[in-house]
Amino acid sequence: MTRDQMLAHLRSADAAAREAAAHGHHPFGAVLVGPDDAILMRQGNIDTVHHAETELARRAADAYSPEFLWTCTLVSTGEPCAMCTGTLYWANIGRLVYGFEETKLLALTGDHAANPTMSLSSRAVLDSGQKKIEVFGPFPEVADELLAPHRDFWKR
Repeated sequence: MTRDQMLAHLRSADAAAREAAAHGHHPFGAVLVGPDDAILMRQGNIDTVHHAETELARRAADAYSPEFLWTCTLVSTGEPCAMCTGTLYWANIGRLVYGFEETKLLALTGDHAANPTMSLSSRAVLDSGQKKIEVFGPFPEVADELLAPHRDFWKR
């Protein structure tokens, strides 16, 4: 996947995040991209426990073989939390692309009860495993765009 393709998919994940926010959910989004660069699934956030990335990885694990998922990429607006990264790992999705770092989100949300951010990067979680999952991110050129739906959301 080229950098331009990654940026295009980040914007598709952002569309899912904005749709989730329009329905009152946390503004996170993710897409699953197949080896042919086609979007296979998209998912917006549901709530504090049902994150976009976790739900997408679970749905993907139900729909596709582990061998196929190893050739796929999960693209997320923000750096996945430890729970989401672990689910991606166990689902056997071979690549992760994310737009902005967890630390950028923490700077916006602060000590918000609905988003108790952990200081544990997705790379640290994946480096603890036995599989070598590729990670691409952050993408500073779109971070501001991807963080935009969060700016007012967490002030509620």
